[in-house]
Amino acid sequence: VQLVESGGGSVQAGGSLRLSCVTSGYSGDCMGWFRQVSGQDREGVATISEYGHRSYYADSVKGRYTVSLDNAKKTLYLQMNNLTADDTAVYYCAAHQSPGPCLVPTPRPELFKYRGQGTQVTVS
Repeated sequence: VQLVESGGGSVQAGGSLRLSCVTSGYSGDCMGWFRQVSGQDREGVATISEYGHRSYYADSVKGRYTVSLDNAKKTLYLQMNNLTADDTAVYYCAAHQSPGPCLVPTPRPELFKYRGQGTQVTVS
């Protein structure tokens, strides 16, 4: 399984970015995003079930972030709006074969088996 993120970069506060995660070799029921600031614990950001029927968000991003899935393109997205400096982090795509991680209302990165290499998002 390979997960490859893209779309990170630098943006001013109040701006937007869209992250993408292209998958290969993966077929499963749950995907998500988490982020990590150097020296801090990972923070679950969002999860989405197969076909996008169910999604959950961390309280810190609700109303600003939207997770979506294009199964035909085998790509996961994260639309991030109204960004603040607190959103600065390395963002990781994550995947799991079974639906477990997507049944929990608070995204938990430790429940996912696979993750990508990460993409840096910097908000100033």
